[in-house]
Amino acid sequence: MAATVTPEATIIAHEQAALALWESGDPSGFLQLAADDVVYFDPFLSQRLDGKAALTAYYETLRGKIHADHYQMLNPKVQLLGTAAVLTFNFISTNAKGSHYWNCTEVYQQTASGWQIIQTHWSFAKAPQ
Repeated sequence: MAATVTPEATIIAHEQAALALWESGDPSGFLQLAADDVVYFDPFLSQRLDGKAALTAYYETLRGKIHADHYQMLNPKVQLLGTAAVLTFNFISTNAKGSHYWNCTEVYQQTASGWQIIQTHWSFAKAPQ
């Protein structure tokens, strides 16, 4: 009998796969997960991005420019709310310039085609003590 894959495990696996691509300079994983009406917050932007077209345009400016020698998704937590889920986690990315610490919140919505990101919020975090 096959083990049942939980929504929590599915969402975390989607995020980990997208992060693996991202840290090699490829934003495609996140773009594939993004809903058409996704909203996006990033500390490098002065305002929220609305919609997949705007997110795609922004991510294309970053394609090939992101690289990490090592990264970790820490403390992932998924909170289910009917057909929505909130994923929060801490993230550490390390490259030749040093380590970068982040907090992330992703809101996923379950659709006929699977879980899609409808809201992303990245913020800087302090280094762990």
